[in-house]
Amino acid sequence: MNRAIQILILLMLAASPALKSQPVPQEVQMKLFINDLMSKMTLDEKIGQLNLPAAGDITTGSASSSDIGVKIKEGQVGGLFNIVSAEKIYQVQKVAVEQSRLKIPLIFGMDVIHGYKSVFPVPIGLSCTWDMELIGQSTRIAAMEASADGICWTFSPMVDISRDPRWGRIAEGVGEDPYLGGEIAKAMVKGYQGNDLSLNNTIMACVKHFALYGASEAGRDYNTVDMSRLRMYNEYFHPYKAAVDAGAGSVMASFNEVDGIPATGNRWLMHDVLREQWGFKGFIVSDYTGINEMIAHGVGDLKTASAMALRAGIDMDMVGEGFLTTLKTSLKEGKITEAQIDNACRNILEAKYVLGLFEDPYRYCDTRRAATEVFTPENRQAARKIAADSFVLLKNEGNILPLAKNAKIALIGPLAANRENMAGTWSVAGDFEKAVSVLDGLVMVNGKPENVVYAKGCNVYPDSLLESRVSIFGKPTGWDSRPEKVLIAEAVEAARKSDVVVAVMGEAAESSGESSCLTDIELPQNQRRLLKALLETGKPVVMVLLTGRPLAIQWEQDHIPAILNTWFGGSEAGAAIADVLFGDVNPSGKLTTTFPRNTGQIPIFYNHKNTGRPLPEGGWFSKFRSNYLDVPNDPLYPFGFGLSYTSFSYSNLSLNKSTMKPGETIEVSVDVRNTGNFDGREVVQLYIRDVEGSITRPVKELKGFRKTEIKKGETRKITFTIDIEDLKFYNYDLEFVAEPGDFIVFAGGNSRDLLQASFVLTE
Repeated sequence: MNRAIQILILLMLAASPALKSQPVPQEVQMKLFINDLMSKMTLDEKIGQLNLPAAGDITTGSASSSDIGVKIKEGQVGGLFNIVSAEKIYQVQKVAVEQSRLKIPLIFGMDVIHGYKSVFPVPIGLSCTWDMELIGQSTRIAAMEASADGICWTFSPMVDISRDPRWGRIAEGVGEDPYLGGEIAKAMVKGYQGNDLSLNNTIMACVKHFALYGASEAGRDYNTVDMSRLRMYNEYFHPYKAAVDAGAGSVMASFNEVDGIPATGNRWLMHDVLREQWGFKGFIVSDYTGINEMIAHGVGDLKTASAMALRAGIDMDMVGEGFLTTLKTSLKEGKITEAQIDNACRNILEAKYVLGLFEDPYRYCDTRRAATEVFTPENRQAARKIAADSFVLLKNEGNILPLAKNAKIALIGPLAANRENMAGTWSVAGDFEKAVSVLDGLVMVNGKPENVVYAKGCNVYPDSLLESRVSIFGKPTGWDSRPEKVLIAEAVEAARKSDVVVAVMGEAAESSGESSCLTDIELPQNQRRLLKALLETGKPVVMVLLTGRPLAIQWEQDHIPAILNTWFGGSEAGAAIADVLFGDVNPSGKLTTTFPRNTGQIPIFYNHKNTGRPLPEGGWFSKFRSNYLDVPNDPLYPFGFGLSYTSFSYSNLSLNKSTMKPGETIEVSVDVRNTGNFDGREVVQLYIRDVEGSITRPVKELKGFRKTEIKKGETRKITFTIDIEDLKFYNYDLEFVAEPGDFIVFAGGNSRDLLQASFVLTE
């Protein structure tokens, strides 16, 4: 229904004598309020609401006199981002509501990506908990802390599906699987927004980047994306839609093009899909200078790009000021309509209304909250627990782990004593001096500093120029200019005096993230040379892997006895790592991205399709089959993989019936037994394969999971329910259908090691 008609109907209902005695619905109240406000606004003031600059030169005491302060007074700013502290935000808001003509409050945004002051694991790590309650708790805490410091809008969650770990922003995402990505998207939106966005401890979510950003060619940031619409709908769109269905208040456009048109100017994407097909009612913001960047894409000058973006459905222009400086001229030239400006303005004003800013513009500016609700001991403890649950045990030969607390440990590695890098990328509000390094954590949990001997051993990279590129955001890696052989000799000496070596290897915090792409995702050669020297001491070596992306660690898997992937665990990373190494926490994380054997296997993901000449499962090379000459097709570690200090066995996969009609369900059950010596948590995974379809279908697709506590010696029956929605996909005509035929059901602890059964969907 046309939006103007909807508003007219609401107004008619509100004016109806029969309904005047009834309470006016909140939506009607909002429409009446916004309608009245917009009737008083000039064209310039409406366009001003579409402008989102960065905070720039605003400092305490300069809110009114700064360049942005002047624009706010003139009604040329709708919101600001990257301004921190309730006090500063109060001062800026005061300019808007006391010195501008119509006193319209501003909306204040920030990149609260994986926590605010209490920093949680980077999102790819957070996803490896497979625990929606914990993920929701992390965003709930982030919302409480950020809102206490004046923020009411976050540019999160990022739900871009990616199968290419060369792309640095894979660290910010939810992995390679659309179903799991959708569940995480819902949990994060709910955590940020709660049930009532007008409460001052909730913040508005912004799902990004719409759309397909994680599929950029060559794994290079901001690059072209080109894929069929079948692939968009079946493999990439679902997490965005899940976030929209969960009520996300805003959406951010992506930098890439879609079908040859930059997303920021793509009306099919922003209007036809997002608003018409999915029913999105919030507002859409460009990414940082996203409108201006369409010029380099080749759409025309800033005036042309800005008009194109507005017509596509972009409501707010981040930083570029193309809307502010060109829309009036485009309106006079007939390139856009005033109705399009009005619609964008209304979307932004409605967001402010929903946030309660018209009722109380200062609701997020209580400085007493910041003093008592930010970086609290309780929040830090939650960050520690969630970090420990995100770690993935990749190898534990001979049960080296957990370590005895009386063991003498040689702690080696370029970032083992580095606090600044523990939080990972996009931790813009974190207090790095208060973060817990691995050295801090081992001493804290062990309680015997004399049992831990530290040596750096090497730099993150052998090249100082490369290392400097990953230190540009105030997270120094601590480059050591001594010769490599001196650093290695120091580490070897420490190892020889110890019972076990804990080698903290991998990346620096900003080795992954925005504009941090790599062509080679193996461990740097200087780190590998250090590992070889440590192994030659004969001491057992445990590798703690810091990373924001899947790495190709075939050599390490072949030679290192134990490998614990800790991602970047956040402000409490070091303590959480020690909790797991010493066995106070049994690792339960499972991979949400496939780890390749080498960079040449990329892209590699579990839910691929078969070719007409598939290699038999588990095989290596067969001439005239789809395979490589030099390595197997199989990954190093499959999607869903993760070990524990205990072990689990699966048996008795059964279905309650062998056929299913539309409208019916099938119950799936599987027995999972803890066969080891520790209590543990296991992520039981359910996959389905549609054997025959009108279009080719993946070899398997995740359709359910349960993270379950199982005591040692205990057997638990885990059940899933399959309904018709689990069997649907978008067919050639982009109809969402389930087709009758044969289906295979798989259950197990990862996407490779599975039991299977089958059923038939009938007409």
